[in-house]
Amino acid sequence: MDVGKHILLVDDYPDALDVWALYLRSMGYRVSTASDGAAAIMQAERLMPDLIVLDLELPHVSGFDVAKHLRGNIDTRFIPLIAATGYSHRGQLDRARDAGFNEIVIKPADPDVLLEQIERLLGGNQALPNKPSNSAVEHHQENG
Repeated sequence: MDVGKHILLVDDYPDALDVWALYLRSMGYRVSTASDGAAAIMQAERLMPDLIVLDLELPHVSGFDVAKHLRGNIDTRFIPLIAATGYSHRGQLDRARDAGFNEIVIKPADPDVLLEQIERLLGGNQALPNKPSNSAVEHHQENG
């Protein structure tokens, strides 16, 4: 684990934010949160977190649009992005990859699965933007 790294969690469901933030803080990460896409963009540009976990279905500005915006900004383009979604159909997953997500986690996600993806991305084996691994999707397909 990369203790002290800063993670931005973005979800419009307060309970999800609280549970994931509590868990990640207990694992030694610094955590900031946002509950909509516009706030996510502002926080990402202001805080420059080491990684962002971003819900795809957000009010006003979707997670897809947030990812595209961050990938288009020279300052934020290389921040690893993990899509968190309750939808696992192929079109949604392909759209997330096209938007620039490094990983996709299907909700409800076991916190250890999310932690595994975070640690992999922060551990130096980071996938290039627009080239996410399929590990989370394959895990979901094998087990769901």
